[in-house]
This record gives sequence, C-alpha cells and structure tokens, in this order.
Amino acid sequence: MKPVFRSLRLAAVSLAAVVGLCAPAGAAEPVLRAVASFSILGDLVRQVGGERVAVEVLVGPGSDAHVYSPKPAQAKQVGQAQLVFSNGMGFDGWMTRLLKSAGFKGRHVIASAGIQPLKGAADEHGHGPAQAADDPHVWQDVARVQAYVKNIAQGLCAADAAGCDSYRRHAAAYGQQLDALDQEIRRAWSAIPAQQRLVISSHDAFGYYASAYGVRFLAPQGVSTDSEASAQGVARLVRQIRQEKASALFVESIADPRLIEQIARETGLKASSEGLYSDSLAPRGEAASYLGMMRYNTRVLIAAIQRR
Repeated sequence: MKPVFRSLRLAAVSLAAVVGLCAPAGAAEPVLRAVASFSILGDLVRQVGGERVAVEVLVGPGSDAHVYSPKPAQAKQVGQAQLVFSNGMGFDGWMTRLLKSAGFKGRHVIASAGIQPLKGAADEHGHGPAQAADDPHVWQDVARVQAYVKNIAQGLCAADAAGCDSYRRHAAAYGQQLDALDQEIRRAWSAIPAQQRLVISSHDAFGYYASAYGVRFLAPQGVSTDSEASAQGVARLVRQIRQEKASALFVESIADPRLIEQIARETGLKASSEGLYSDSLAPRGEAASYLGMMRYNTRVLIAAIQRR
C-alpha cells in the first residue's frame, strides 16, 4: 500500500476515535426522517445530516439501483419520510412512480440538480447505445460531489430551519474531506504513465472518473446494467483490448461476472481478484463509505496496472 493511502487511512481512523470519545453519552433523537435511493447517496446524506437526520436506504450495499423494483414495505417507508433524496439523470427513474404510489407529501431532493451530465459511450466501438445517453454516475468524480453536498444541505435546511447551521457546518467539513481526497487521487495517478491508464470494467459507470483523473475505461455494457451487450460489440471490444494492450480487467461488485470472464478468456487478460465499486458501497470494510470506496477503487486500479 502506498504511504499516502496508509497515512490518510490511519488519520481517518484516529479522527473517528476522537469523535466517538467526545460524543455525548445520550445522542439526540433525530428530527428528520429521510430516505435515499441508493447506498452511496445515503452515506452522503448521513454525512451532512448528522444526528438530526435518520436515513434509510432503498437500494442497499451490494445491490443494483439500475434494475431495482420497489417493495411494498419500502413504499410505506417513503410515505412516512419527510425527505426523499434521489440521484436523478435517469439513474433511479423508478423514483417518480414510487413517490406517487407511496402518496409522498414531503420534499424530494434530486442530488445531481444543476450538474451538466456527461454522455455515456456511443456505439463507435459497437458496445454502447445507438445514441449516447446521459451518464448518471456523477459520484465517480469527487469534485462534482461537492454539488451533491450543497443540494443535500439545502434540502435539509428547507425541511428543518432550526438545524440549518448544523447542516451547513457538516457540509463544509465534509467538503474539506472531499477536496483532500480529490487531490489524493490526482497525486496517486500522477505516477502512472498516461498510455498505461486503460481499464476494462463491466458497464460504462466510470466516465466521470475517467474525465477527472485521466483514465480510459472501456466496457461491454452501456451506462445502465439493464442494457444488453451485443455479441458484435463484445467481439469489437476484444479486438480493441488486444490492439491497445489494456492493463486491467475488473468485475464490478453489482455485475454478473460471466461477461468479463468471457472477455478474459478471449484476450488472455486476467481479471483482477478485487472488484470495483461503481454504483454501490460495500456492506462492510474499506469501501463501506463514499470516501473509502473512492480510495479503494483508486488503489486497486493502480495496483492492477502496476502488476502488468
């Protein structure tokens, strides 16, 4: 493990211990009840909301929001919430129907509001949609998550004016952590020659990471895991991997591994033993928070490239 990752991880653990020691013995009861559409967004809402906000997540760690189907019990959760947070950009398009069926009367906050979306991969390689769709995976660029934090804080302030100062303090403190992480990731990639930064992932979920940190990603599926990869598209991707000598091949935590395993067999490029987290946090461990997930993904991407 590189020293920069180790030192920051130890610092985070030490800070958590200090916060735990300094916390009051009796934690205050939450003032707001909120629902977030998926695990990554739920973590961001918790960071900004603090103890005043109880957050429930519809699509939990390890699950795929692209193909999610709401359960009746979750409709009840939504109906009882004061705020609902969704990503927007078509990522959780089922939310509109869910809010209606749940009779939701509270405030709906779209975390990506105001962000200009990137486009997903077009079909120039035969493995994307006929017309490139908006890429909803904004959280893969740490700097852009600052807009999420701002939108979350504004939504919480609108619902709980008495707690607004608290939400703004949490948002500012978390924003500093995001700034530090963004710089950390940039420093980590600066040691890798640009021509080696080519990675194969399960679906087109890393466009914002690619744009922010100068890494090329190719994938057999488009921006949604609900799309099907064509046999022709996979064949073209295999040829491109061979021609460009891709450095790393990854299965995502939410993906069926069989397609990546097929590509591995046909290219001779061994899939990494460590998967990537694209649309979901891990249930536990290093990638169980947003900051941890981004550090983990960066670490395993660079390690796979350096092994080649």
